[in-house]
Amino acid sequence: MTESDRDLVEKAREAMGRAKADYSGFSVGAAVITADGRVFTGANIEVSVFGLSMCAERVALFKAYSEGGRDIVALAVAGSTARPISPCGACRQVIWELAPDARLLLANRDGSAVAEHNPADLLPRGFFLDTDRN
Repeated sequence: MTESDRDLVEKAREAMGRAKADYSGFSVGAAVITADGRVFTGANIEVSVFGLSMCAERVALFKAYSEGGRDIVALAVAGSTARPISPCGACRQVIWELAPDARLLLANRDGSAVAEHNPADLLPRGFFLDTDRN
């Protein structure tokens, strides 16, 4: 893992500290970096109707996209887990679509264990309307 990777994982861990996980107690943070070096972070935000809550990965990716950061190079995710966290199915689909070529750095709570993947590892055949992509 490069120094840049470690920095991105640390930013995800810092974002985890900003999570609003009042109901589950399960905090997650994410950080994306674009080709031009911009970093966008996100934390999971829970509300009483869980279906309206948002995962950290999607917060970070949506922030990047809403600010014009379309070329996602890497995405780090850190969760309050002993082993490297794994994104939920909804996040896997969003990652597959918005960051198809990104390196994924999945970390545990203290960053001591990091697993590297790519979006196709986590979702080999995601849903996409353009049938040529599947």
